[in-house]
Amino acid sequence: FQNYALFPHMTIAQNVAYPLSVRKMDRATREAKVKQALDMVQMGKFGDRYPTQLSGGQQQRVALARTLVFDPQLVLMDEPLGALDKQLREHMQLELKALHKRLGVTFVYVTHDQSEALTMSDRVAVFDQGVIQQLAPVTELYEYPDNQFVANFIGDNNRLKGSVETVQGEHCTVRLADGTVITGLNVHRAHAGQSITACVRPERIRLAAGGSAEPNSIRATIAGLIYFGDHVRVRCTVTGQEDCFVKLSLSDPALAGLSEGSSVVLHVAQDRLRCFL
Repeated sequence: FQNYALFPHMTIAQNVAYPLSVRKMDRATREAKVKQALDMVQMGKFGDRYPTQLSGGQQQRVALARTLVFDPQLVLMDEPLGALDKQLREHMQLELKALHKRLGVTFVYVTHDQSEALTMSDRVAVFDQGVIQQLAPVTELYEYPDNQFVANFIGDNNRLKGSVETVQGEHCTVRLADGTVITGLNVHRAHAGQSITACVRPERIRLAAGGSAEPNSIRATIAGLIYFGDHVRVRCTVTGQEDCFVKLSLSDPALAGLSEGSSVVLHVAQDRLRCFL
């Protein structure tokens, strides 16, 4: 279903050189730019081969080199790194960002990989059913989503369902199914009595022992600890809610003594809890 449009009768080097030949570029400059483009995608040793002698991922890299070799003013990339392994994919992300900075051209980058969208982009447009849900810089998109769809689609997100009890300026208090009352930002200007979903990122939750009772606290039980190398993800069960996840760094003192079945309290700052209709 992916067609890299490589000419089968041309070698890899000839394929990459084709846009330069069309532009009547001299041979020495052409050869130098082809070598640079192939080295960028780690295909410098394959210049004499033909497309049919390459894997799908290698063909994708050649197509990418051919696209960028003539320094275009606008580049549309539709899942350009999809067939690459993780290490090469991350290398190419850095190369593309460096190239973008060096050339100053506009990249329109289409991807379903949320982490790649955040890594690669200055601004991100999140679409749903053909409608832009939010267009914003990556930090704003992640930290301040406009609605539930964006909050769920970009990064990890915890959802707590309840009803609005009171409204106080930009904030509202929300009563959860177990009777717990928490306060968050009233993003959609909900009124008292309306059903609402409060969203918070796993890394914005502070975890404490079960006896603590600070404001904006939610009682939970640990259902599992998952080790991710650079952090531990704590899966918690909250009465009447979906599982809630908390990300803790390995140096976080809250990790000490945690085990499956332990009672804990989750603390969320008011301005980190975003309430959506």
